[in-house]
Amino acid sequence: MSSSLIRVQNLGKKYPIKEVMSSHRSLAEEMTLWIRPWKGKAQIRELWALRDLNLSVDAGESIGIIGANGSGKSTFLKILARVVWPTTGSVQLHGRVAALLEVGTGFHLELTGRENIYLSGAMLGMKRGEVAARFDEIVAFSEVEAFLETPVKKYSSGMFLRLAFSVMAHLTSDILIIDEILAVGDEAFQEKCLRKMKSIVREGRTVIFVSHQLDKVALLCNRIIWLKNGLVVKDDRAEVVLGSFRGSQ
Repeated sequence: MSSSLIRVQNLGKKYPIKEVMSSHRSLAEEMTLWIRPWKGKAQIRELWALRDLNLSVDAGESIGIIGANGSGKSTFLKILARVVWPTTGSVQLHGRVAALLEVGTGFHLELTGRENIYLSGAMLGMKRGEVAARFDEIVAFSEVEAFLETPVKKYSSGMFLRLAFSVMAHLTSDILIIDEILAVGDEAFQEKCLRKMKSIVREGRTVIFVSHQLDKVALLCNRIIWLKNGLVVKDDRAEVVLGSFRGSQ
């Protein structure tokens, strides 16, 4: 039996794309189409955001996912986080998964910061006492103590990110999935998050990290997967993949 924490087999994700069948249109017609959707004939084509992905990830690995916009990075993370489901293939996950894919992920906007910390713990299957034991550490890291009793819908994107990352990093999970969202924070907080993620990996937990900031990927990740048009171009040690990727630019 495989000891892999994540096992991906023949993974594919297809989206239907509707294209309006029409000859040349004027600007006025384009604007009309934007305001009132076209009711004439349309053809449906298929867009494969991911195709034929096969990989495994062991506990304690820090994996970077890189590639141009539209390469399938975010789709892959959404499938791992079970936000969307694959069209083909399968994903096996062993352990608790915490994901930070966009501002607002996993939080109830009407609840306060304090309430959302406990809600997140409950969603990970933790008891209230377990969350309470880590509560002060979460708040200290996030630096939003003055706003704990405020509904998070009133938070700025930076405040939201601080609390969301702190909750994800300090509550018990085996796999952390992080999209480009860290770019929302200021430089000092980004560095703080990277240091925390490094300590998480040293604890034996697994981090999957998507970013266009290659220097940060290089600092955190020991393995990188390069995606292009939904396919794996290279999956190897960080320095090997980054060398190839930069050479292709």
